[in-house]
Amino acid sequence: MGYQPAVKNLLDQINSAEGPGIPEMTVEENRAGLAALYKDLVGEPQEVKKVENINIPSHDGEKIGLRIYTPEGEGPLPVLVFYHGGGWVLGDLEVIDPIMRWVANETSTMVVSVDYRLAPEYKFPIPAEDCYTATKWVSENIQSYNGDPKRIAVAGDSAGGNLAAVIPLMAKDRGGPNISLQILLYPVTDFDTTTPSYVENGKGNYLETEAMYWFNDNYLNNEADKKNPYAAPMQARDVSGLPPALVFTAEHDVLRDEGEAYVERLRQSGVPVEHTRFDGQIHGFFWMPVIMDDAHKALAQIKNALKKQLSTTV
Repeated sequence: MGYQPAVKNLLDQINSAEGPGIPEMTVEENRAGLAALYKDLVGEPQEVKKVENINIPSHDGEKIGLRIYTPEGEGPLPVLVFYHGGGWVLGDLEVIDPIMRWVANETSTMVVSVDYRLAPEYKFPIPAEDCYTATKWVSENIQSYNGDPKRIAVAGDSAGGNLAAVIPLMAKDRGGPNISLQILLYPVTDFDTTTPSYVENGKGNYLETEAMYWFNDNYLNNEADKKNPYAAPMQARDVSGLPPALVFTAEHDVLRDEGEAYVERLRQSGVPVEHTRFDGQIHGFFWMPVIMDDAHKALAQIKNALKKQLSTTV
């Protein structure tokens, strides 16, 4: 189908804007640009009962920042560990702060937002290892924050969706932590840029093929990394036994086909999957609740999935 009116309006604004594209800008310029783009799309930050910033040690001795959002409600609360998008290069706790507050309040779930270290300063596998370390820390320590370590879900969008698919694979290989649900919002699952969705949507649909080349080059060390399942979960030999998945894809997104291929891969391996393709929609819509009704529809599905898989009263 065509574009939803809100999508078309946004694309018209983006595509008519003067200035260089992502590949022509520096990392710093792109980081500032992402924050500026979403400033008016994420909405005003809601009040949350409690918000805490803490630092935990990474696997290599450096620090990983976590922001813990505790909504109203009797504990211990179910926990959602969230890894933000931005091509492993862009994004931070501040950009998605209003989204995390919204998710915590609407789902009555404790949200732990992970400030994993970014490429190209920290290339693969450091962002993935940081997210694994953070998730393991949550499993071992969240009880003291009134979270329930037996009810942990992971989630992320785009590159964060990639990480949310990778962490359950790591947990399976490494004997924990136990994850009850994986929520993958338009995830990167492979590095094949020849799929029909890349061909159809690679220009003028917000996330462009040339930008993905730039993100991939900044994140990966070499061609071999593209075959590593901790970078490309589609490359995993065995995805059986992974936690149930909720997966969103968008019709006009270069990442559509690889997300849907991963859905099929999980299903064929016996993993319960709920999948929604948002027709007429583009990449990144979940960060745009001010203008995109689909962001609210997606959150309603997330709320239902958390309720179903974590047996909560949300």
